[in-house]
Amino acid sequence: MHVRRGRAADPESDRAATDALVGTVADTGEPGLRVWYPPRHVAFGRRDAHSEGYDRARSIARDRGCPPVERAVGGRAVAFTGTVLAVVHAEPADASEPGVDSRYERGSRTLAAALGDCGAEVHRGEPADSFCPGTHSLQTDGGKVAGLAQRVRRDVAVVGGVVLVDDAAAVASILEPVYDALDVPFDPASVGSLAEATSGLDPATVRDRIEATFVGDRTPAVRSVRET
Repeated sequence: MHVRRGRAADPESDRAATDALVGTVADTGEPGLRVWYPPRHVAFGRRDAHSEGYDRARSIARDRGCPPVERAVGGRAVAFTGTVLAVVHAEPADASEPGVDSRYERGSRTLAAALGDCGAEVHRGEPADSFCPGTHSLQTDGGKVAGLAQRVRRDVAVVGGVVLVDDAAAVASILEPVYDALDVPFDPASVGSLAEATSGLDPATVRDRIEATFVGDRTPAVRSVRET
């Protein structure tokens, strides 16, 4: 398995590092993984881009120190504050695979197992009016802490996820006016974090545990992302 570690200094070069991983998977036919803490930004989905309030939402994100970025995977806006973890698992698209549902199931199961190993009691589902609402989410008693999305192209299938390790209040304060501008229901109280559910949590441990769980017994070929 190809594993990329590290983060870039800005959202554009950070995205380029993920694109490079996906390209490696396409070239080699071997799975790839990246688990990292992206720099501050708000990632908007394609549905957001078609909303009347999109330009205002982007301006709000920028004013809060989070450059707006439009992503190819996922639905609605997600705020990255520096302690929100991102996960990308890419694998060759196989016509013999059952498809989207099976990849979601594997991804949800693997992520839930990793968070459980970190001491968090998570279960599937999400509170009403959550950020980036979807059917493949994980929550604690304090709110939504993770969500998954999927993008499939001809040769590679990519399951992407976000995990709120800390900064639930900061994420909620950024997203509340953004979702208001987009005219999308959002309850700030629906935002949870692992730090609220687990005492003594180390962000690096969460990252490493998720990576180890996705890698499993495969030998990782590690390449570092150079900070620019």
